[in-house]
Amino acid sequence: MKILVLLSGGVDSATCLGLAVKQYGKENVITLSVSYGQKHTKEIEAAKKIAAYYQVEFIHLDLAEIFEYSKCSLLGHSNQDIPKEAYAKQLEKSGGKPVSTYVPFRNGLFLSSAASIALSKECSMIYYGAHSDDAAGNAYPDCSSAFNEAMNQAIYIGSGKQLQIEAPFVFWTKAQVVRKGLEIKVPYELTWSCYEGGEKPCGKCGTCIDRAAAFENNGVCDPAIKM
Repeated sequence: MKILVLLSGGVDSATCLGLAVKQYGKENVITLSVSYGQKHTKEIEAAKKIAAYYQVEFIHLDLAEIFEYSKCSLLGHSNQDIPKEAYAKQLEKSGGKPVSTYVPFRNGLFLSSAASIALSKECSMIYYGAHSDDAAGNAYPDCSSAFNEAMNQAIYIGSGKQLQIEAPFVFWTKAQVVRKGLEIKVPYELTWSCYEGGEKPCGKCGTCIDRAAAFENNGVCDPAIKM
């Protein structure tokens, strides 16, 4: 079985890749990283390093034009500031809508694009790193189990029953994802999660806060943070 892993360069997707390589062997795994017009290239640079570490094929796709109409605060053309607070605090102000760092239907577009490439590469499975913390409170609805099930059905039918998707962590917390990654020795020192593109993570955006908590809950220091 050949697997295509959506690789963002962050903790969750790196753990997905580590799991796929462990289960299927590096010769049966390829990675796809997608640019979407974000404010920096740190994620893509990290993804390249992680793919090289695992010695798997790396494919890069640029979908930035699709998101040029979005007001998402992560995007280079946005004049919104990236919130410097936890997702729970952001959701208190969102009125039930996704947070401002939600890129409209991003995972749907990523998975659809990945499906086309996966079929061309004779893969039968797509892995991506959605987990329950991101879906909580409707912060990122395209990380939910319901979304995963619907997309899996659509891709399975649309591929002539040749291809399925799997989010192995969709019912896990980020702390559980990190626990698995530590167990299988994922090179977290190579990953990048921060929404800002500085020399080091800001430590204040939602994803930095979640990442720090996940490592803290496992009783270890984040290996990407240089002391």
